[in-house]
Amino acid sequence: MHKMFIGGNWLDARDGATLPVINPADGQEFARIPRGTAHEVDLAVKAAREALSGPWGKLSATERGRILMKIGQQVMDHAEELAQLEARDTGKPLTTARNDIQVLARYFEFYGSAADKVHGEVIPFVNGHTVTLVRERLGVTAHIIPWNYPAQMFGRSVGPALAMGNAAVVKPAEDTSLSTLRIAELATAAGLPPGALNIVTGLGEEAGAALTAHPGINYISFTGSNEVGAMVQAAAAKNAVKCTLELGGKSPQIVFDDVDMERAVPIIVRAIVQNAGQTCTAGSRLLVQESIYDEFLKRVAERFAQVKVGTPEMDFDCGPVMNPAQLKRVNRYIDEARAAGIPVLAEGSIAADAPKGGYFVKPTLFGPVPRTAKLACEEVFGPVMAAFPFKDEADAIALANGTDYGLLAAVWTENGGRQQRVAKAVQAGQVFINGYGAGGGVELPFGGTKRSGHGREKGFLALEDVSTTKTIVLYHGE
Repeated sequence: MHKMFIGGNWLDARDGATLPVINPADGQEFARIPRGTAHEVDLAVKAAREALSGPWGKLSATERGRILMKIGQQVMDHAEELAQLEARDTGKPLTTARNDIQVLARYFEFYGSAADKVHGEVIPFVNGHTVTLVRERLGVTAHIIPWNYPAQMFGRSVGPALAMGNAAVVKPAEDTSLSTLRIAELATAAGLPPGALNIVTGLGEEAGAALTAHPGINYISFTGSNEVGAMVQAAAAKNAVKCTLELGGKSPQIVFDDVDMERAVPIIVRAIVQNAGQTCTAGSRLLVQESIYDEFLKRVAERFAQVKVGTPEMDFDCGPVMNPAQLKRVNRYIDEARAAGIPVLAEGSIAADAPKGGYFVKPTLFGPVPRTAKLACEEVFGPVMAAFPFKDEADAIALANGTDYGLLAAVWTENGGRQQRVAKAVQAGQVFINGYGAGGGVELPFGGTKRSGHGREKGFLALEDVSTTKTIVLYHGE
């Protein structure tokens, strides 16, 4: 039985209520976590507020940075333990889980070293005055962590907040809270003062809703669905606080006729099957120029058919999806596409000895997909790829921008002018040219346009999102 972490103490829910922790690879319960509610959220916010006026709030930026660097080292020292825990909790292959923990450590290394490098400005003004602009913490920050990359997302969201001197209250997804709780232990061992980091486990509609609506919160970070994101933004607006929203995507891979096929095909397939397609930046739409469509899709289909699905220990290309609801959702999209007569070009395979109770889905490649189909515009959040032919550059751009989302995109061409034209025309927060994804990309500002959300995480820009500025005007005479 695990406990919550509030004010440096490990606590049960006040009423003793708990939630099961299920292994997606076999559908079996293997642990329990407290079912926190508004009561525990209030305790956590108060503990965070006390930390700001206590030892944590009195540390210099350099001292904060040193603690974050030590957290990163603690993560590295316990990397295999954390990876095993993450793999069991999420069902992802061990290789993927190990990479996630490396990225988690990198977040704390990056923001630990950045903590004392956030400089102010001197602004020219009228004679007799000196004007300085200083950057300050916001206060208590709330972090709603999704279940697809719990360890990575913890580092991405909490790292910059702590670097700027905020005190954090984290509500991890009820499906995947274990790595977050273990990280809190490691942070304490690294010297993080009580109250600087608080973890409240529980349901989104209970603990999550209470956290985003709490009047003592000064900032909210949320990654998840558009529906919940709208509620988070409404809660933030009610209390007049900033929020960063990352709400998913329908990311296009735009392949022109001069593509390096040998390089592109494995990267494109990996971009949709990684983490069982449960990635906001999953390359779920494959746009291919008509003149090479058949040849290119043949190669992609051959690669797709080689994709294997299994348990974390099998360490194949793909693990199970997260839970029964996700299994039902992904299979519904596949079944509806089949029923609509959309051709299936290839399927991956589920290991014969995979547990029967696991939430396994065969990765599926459809094409050509009608541009008005659900697969063309709705986020499946599973290992399902939709392929489309396009005529020319203008058609490719129109097709790429033809959804409500704008998170990530890739342009595959050897033509330098086309690379720049298309990258600038595509509506997305990140665009990769002849590649896809950045293995964590800790240094690269990340966020969406349109319904993919707003605000920026990663890189130095994240430090701006979790802080504010103060303008100080001094009159000293000429």
